[in-house]
Parts: sequence; C-alpha cells; structure tokens
Amino acid sequence: MATTEIIFQVGFALILAGIAIVVLVFLLSFRSAGKGKVKARGAVIIGPVPIVFGTDKKSLKTVLLLSIILTVLVFVVFVVLVLVLRRSFWLKLRKDLTARKE
Repeated sequence: MATTEIIFQVGFALILAGIAIVVLVFLLSFRSAGKGKVKARGAVIIGPVPIVFGTDKKSLKTVLLLSIILTVLVFVVFVVLVLVLRRSFWLKLRKDLTARKE
C-alpha cells in the first residue's frame, strides 16, 4: 500500500473512533441523568495552544493535563511523519538518480 493510502485509512479510522466515543458518552450520560450535580469542562486546541474551560478546579486540571498530552502526542506524530516522509523522499530520489546514470 502507498503511504498516502495508509494515512487516509488511519485518519478515517480515527474519525470513526471519535464518532463512536461521542455516541458512547452521549448514551452513558443518560444513565447518570438525574443525579443533580453538573460539571462542565472542555478544551479548544488552536495550533499548539490549548484553551481550557471548566466549572471547577479539578475539571480544569484534568482537561489541561489531557490537552497538553494531546498536544505533545500530535507534535510527536507530526515529527515522526516528517522524518519518515523525508527519508522516503530521499531514498526515492537516490533510486531515480542511480537509474538515470545507468
């Protein structure tokens, strides 16, 4: 398989996993409905900067920690992809140049 096909399939699988998680959380929220205490928290990640919000300090700490972990993970994946693609580019270029010399 080509690298672009693999990246497409991984991206599609991640989108499906995200949709499944949202549906699962939505269904589980009905199970805990009616308990009376509501907590809200969330994060918006713009580039490498996480913007977190929440109703209590524990929620803020949890979301901040998760958003920092996600930001670091995305950065590591990006660096690995750049290194892999750069290496494959140079290997292909070297192969093409040696084929032209022969």
